Amino acid sequence: MQRRIFIKYLLGSSGLILVNCGSPPKEYQLDQVTDCADLTGLSEEELEKRKSLGYEEETPVSDNRCDNCQLYLPPTEKRKCGGCQLFKGPVKPQAYCTYWAPRVENA
Repeated sequence: MQRRIFIKYLLGSSGLILVNCGSPPKEYQLDQVTDCADLTGLSEEELEKRKSLGYEEETPVSDNRCDNCQLYLPPTEKRKCGGCQLFKGPVKPQAYCTYWAPRVENA
């Protein structure tokens, strides 16, 4: 019992605070997403970033879609959903954001 009191006193007087000794929060990985409409793994910060960039799931400008944007990351064998270089989370091909940039084809 004395040892426990001593340890509490020692930790308390040193200013050392132990907070959540568990594993760190899991980093969001787009290649692990199986439902391209599921945003549950994104932090509030990432959701706000998507919103601040004007991301819309259906483009209001017919010629400006994510799938013809320079920043779009198309699905691959490893990654079921498309993504974007500006924010985390799945991106639909027919979506749009205010940072749309025309895809430049290699000549």
